[in-house]
Amino acid sequence: MALQEKLDRFKQQQEKCQSMLSNIAAKSASSRSTPKPAPAAASPFPSARPSAPVKFSNDTERLQHINSIRKAPVGAQMKRVIDILFQTRQAFTPEQINEACYVDVNGNKDVFEGLRKNPKVNYDGKRFSYKAKHDVKNKNELLVLIRKYIEGIAVIDLRDAYPNVMEDLQGLKAAGQIWLLSNFDSQEDIAFPNDPRVPIRVDDDLKELFRSIELPRDMLDIEKDLQKNGMKPATNTAKRRAAAQVQGITSKPKPRQKNKEFSKKAKLTNAHLPELFQSLKNS
Repeated sequence: MALQEKLDRFKQQQEKCQSMLSNIAAKSASSRSTPKPAPAAASPFPSARPSAPVKFSNDTERLQHINSIRKAPVGAQMKRVIDILFQTRQAFTPEQINEACYVDVNGNKDVFEGLRKNPKVNYDGKRFSYKAKHDVKNKNELLVLIRKYIEGIAVIDLRDAYPNVMEDLQGLKAAGQIWLLSNFDSQEDIAFPNDPRVPIRVDDDLKELFRSIELPRDMLDIEKDLQKNGMKPATNTAKRRAAAQVQGITSKPKPRQKNKEFSKKAKLTNAHLPELFQSLKNS
């Protein structure tokens, strides 16, 4: 039987019960009255007010809400269930899901199969539960997981591990146990372990490439290169120079100073580091 038909029947039953109770109350009042000689007919209970109609609990609005949920697309019903599983992190039977969010899993085969095959849902044959990408439950397990990924692990893959995982990530970063760096391509954070016991080897080619990069002498060019690579400069040279011109101050880029050899007449204050003055001895 369709849910709408149930609603209609429920309304009819309410109306019948209302009329029956009104008749019963009227008959009871007339049977309890005793005839007394009086100039005018008066009620045996002069102070009594007319009985108010009996009110029943009206579930019409709730039933309409349930009907709208069960008529929604399969994807919308699945999302409703997954949201409940994600928020509570508890295992639910189909009956408990029906009570929690009004999705009839047993009565809708498509919803049942969709949840059973969903990668974010775990079904053990009786209960449904949320399935995160990485099975970690607290900060210690999170740190152990990150240390397994020497090349970094995407933060987006950790967001659904447990409710306060993002707070724990910031706590590990503040404690200096991990690094959170942004990926220029996807603009997403990557978590790296900051463990001195983890051996990290840098190729010689990468070292040579890093040392061969010559930075621009003008800060404007440096800021442009940073913005070109998706980074926000900490300085604003153009604004600073414009303000200086308004105030009549001219600023010129400082020329790069060449490394100077130590002079023989220089006063040696770091005699305990003889390797710094090897060039003086050889000259």
